[in-house]
Amino acid sequence: MFGSFMTTAADGAVAGLGVAVPVGAIGVLLLQEGGRGWRPAAGGALAVALVDALYAAVAVLLGPQVARLLAGAGGWVRLVSAALLAVIAVRGLLSLRGAGAATADGAGPATGDGSAARSFLRFGLLTVVNPATALYFTALTAARGSSLRGGATGAVFVAGVFAASVLWQQLVAAAGAFGVARLGGRARQATYALGYGLVAFLAVRLAWSG
Repeated sequence: MFGSFMTTAADGAVAGLGVAVPVGAIGVLLLQEGGRGWRPAAGGALAVALVDALYAAVAVLLGPQVARLLAGAGGWVRLVSAALLAVIAVRGLLSLRGAGAATADGAGPATGDGSAARSFLRFGLLTVVNPATALYFTALTAARGSSLRGGATGAVFVAGVFAASVLWQQLVAAAGAFGVARLGGRARQATYALGYGLVAFLAVRLAWSG
């Protein structure tokens, strides 16, 4: 039994890394958040991992039902996600205007208040409306059949997802805090511009994907 639980936990960890490691909009935004300090980035990273685990739990308990729901509302969810990403990208890019004096002194653009709680809510909302995460875990649990349906095995799988996701997301947050935050003013402003530009591109691609 213990060996079976360890195997399931490892499967959950691999699944968590599978959804966390690919660098998408969330990863870019976490790096940007790290430029404002480790605390807000860590709050956002925790939110992403918690939502990953929540979706894994829902897929374990209600996999077929979730698949049918997403099949009917996936288009609207995708558009809402794209709109949120677009708002964040536009707001971030606009904040760079007139920020030359601040970046010259080594300060980042004034794009947030450094609140870990506010970052937690923002990143949690962005991850909740990401249909790819829900589809990913639904497909994984469907492939495993009834072996993950509820019970201790399902809980161990979800715990593995959370552990792997939170570890990776915190590493991304730390990379932003100790990498982006240490850049000079102009270099950091260029990094923010590139990052928000990538988020805008991802928003457009998400909105137009079928």
